[in-house]
Amino acid sequence: MKMISVPDSALAFGFKNEALGVHASRTMMLAELRLLLAARPPSAGLEEYRSAIVDDNVLLKETLITRHESFRRLRELYALDSQIVLFRALRDLWGADPQAQPLLALLCAMARDPLFRVTADLILSAPLGATVTSQMISAVVDSAFPGRFSQIILAGIGRRTASSWQQAGHLAGRTTKVRAQVEVRPVAVTYALFLGYLCGMRGDALLETFWVRLLDSPVHRLREEAFAASQQGWLEYRSTGGVTDIQFRYLIQDERGSIKGE
Repeated sequence: MKMISVPDSALAFGFKNEALGVHASRTMMLAELRLLLAARPPSAGLEEYRSAIVDDNVLLKETLITRHESFRRLRELYALDSQIVLFRALRDLWGADPQAQPLLALLCAMARDPLFRVTADLILSAPLGATVTSQMISAVVDSAFPGRFSQIILAGIGRRTASSWQQAGHLAGRTTKVRAQVEVRPVAVTYALFLGYLCGMRGDALLETFWVRLLDSPVHRLREEAFAASQQGWLEYRSTGGVTDIQFRYLIQDERGSIKGE
């Protein structure tokens, strides 16, 4: 299993290709992300998010050290900076549909944690109802990064990564986790297509990227949801004569007249 890399051109928008990732010590922290974004307005900046976690303890952590560590990990996973395109688009879409939030978080975490990305093929290729164990996930990570992690750390990565896939909806079950079908929503389709756009894809190729594969849906369903998203103004979708055109004026709009990364 090899690491899934993004184009160098996409790194400016907040994507990451570094081999080590947050799942060496945490899950994708969906519950914490929800608490944080509910506690601050969409206009909040990085320092306001830091203050919410460290000073106001909106994540309800017991110690100051844990608060600082939670801020560091959430920043690694989601950037928490409106100057970074990945997070700004996530924040713009976040409040539109709470049911889409698990997939929105998954997509952003995948873009920023290469360790998480290497496990995607294992999960997406598993038949519905098939058992997926933390040991299977650990083996994939060990294969992608041979000799990088001890067996103890690999076991932890397997458990945390399985938890993240469960948080996103791809796995279900407490003790035994099995492959489940996620519910795709127009907001999540918008964000997945946008990630492909930031990686340089255009037209029909946007419907075939790694990011849309994470949505677990056939192309015809993706087209239906993209059309629904266009009716909400989150993207512009046109498909005529076998030619597809998808644009993202809503997510790219910026008073500075450009999109920036980190």
